[in-house]
Amino acid sequence: MTRSVRVREAELQFRVAIPARYASTRLPGKPLRLLAGRPLIEHVYRRALASGALEVVIATDDARICEVAERFGATVCMTSSAHPTGTDRLAEVATRLGWPDDAIVVNVQGDEPGMPPALVRQVALSLATHPDAGIATACTRIHDPAELFDPNAVKVVRDAQGYALYFSRAPIPWHREAFRESGAALAELPTEIAWFRHIGLYAYRAAVLRRYPHLTPAPAEQAESLEQLRALWHGIRIHVAKADEIPPPGVDTEADLARAEAAWDRSGQ
Repeated sequence: MTRSVRVREAELQFRVAIPARYASTRLPGKPLRLLAGRPLIEHVYRRALASGALEVVIATDDARICEVAERFGATVCMTSSAHPTGTDRLAEVATRLGWPDDAIVVNVQGDEPGMPPALVRQVALSLATHPDAGIATACTRIHDPAELFDPNAVKVVRDAQGYALYFSRAPIPWHREAFRESGAALAELPTEIAWFRHIGLYAYRAAVLRRYPHLTPAPAEQAESLEQLRALWHGIRIHVAKADEIPPPGVDTEADLARAEAAWDRSGQ
């Protein structure tokens, strides 16, 4: 049996940690690349602040990022360069800053300058209202067969209470009749089942963050290259809310940066 609790918006307290690495194979120095005249990481930081977070911290192992971030007024936590994942980096931040075990920490990636502040707040609220969950994240409905069959679009199947059953790069759930012959060539998806794409924004309890680096990788995690499967493998429940606002794609390449710049110009921000 799952539990939920009521949390008033005014009572919601959470922190945001933004992991930022200088090295990037496809876009070197990514956090410091300029978008509309400001470093990419500054846009992310400002979005996180606008979510109403109690505290926003940039976690990095690079002195260049630290220097720029402190210049625009950010709080920076210097971390080890040996972390294999951003989650491991966040675990160090939670420990070094002494965040209590029940603190809610939202991991906002440093390459998502368009992350809606409302979505950051939504995943924090989702975790606060579901005490049985150790992690909360978000999803959005898939309508396009091509997206469903795209391995770069991670799918999630939820139970009746919105908790994740599984994440996969495969088209799940598999519709035995509809996909038997046509598959990705379908003009439209059947309407009797809803498919969902995972949005990679996570809220953690600090206790789960500190535990995470000590968990052994799951076989499915290694096969799918999906870190969140480690949590499910070890019995950590993940609540998945339907996103109220969908973030634009992150910035990972020169083309992504040009697209973000063009979108910024169109919006007049």
